[in-house]
Amino acid sequence: MHFFQKEIKLQAKRRGFHLVTEEIMSQFLEISELKTGMLQVFIKHTSASLTINENADPTVRQDFESHMNKMVPENQHYYKHTFEGADDMPAHIKASLMGTSLQIPITNGSLNLGVWQGIYLCEHRNFGGARKIVITAFGV
Repeated sequence: MHFFQKEIKLQAKRRGFHLVTEEIMSQFLEISELKTGMLQVFIKHTSASLTINENADPTVRQDFESHMNKMVPENQHYYKHTFEGADDMPAHIKASLMGTSLQIPITNGSLNLGVWQGIYLCEHRNFGGARKIVITAFGV
């Protein structure tokens, strides 16, 4: 059994849902050494999240952003945590709803995703900055 772990930074992105599969995998070439295994991707932030979804049609990502903004709106009178900006508390809620980590099977040195699947960075802040990701792969 082999284990690989690396912390990488994703480039700063505007608020929204961004396909980052290639950006992540281009910084983690060690995956090619595994025939069978698992990849865990973990984001080290409380106002951004990760998910897997449609990798072909960019309107899916736009719809995700629109829906999340309706589901978790800014400037709610009951928010107490407001000193970091109107987008901050909703970003924390959205990050908890979407999640901070993913597990993806590795087969023959590549991610075993579905044809239409890709990894999204869900940036919930207007100016979130570069995001730190910890990638761990294990297998044989």
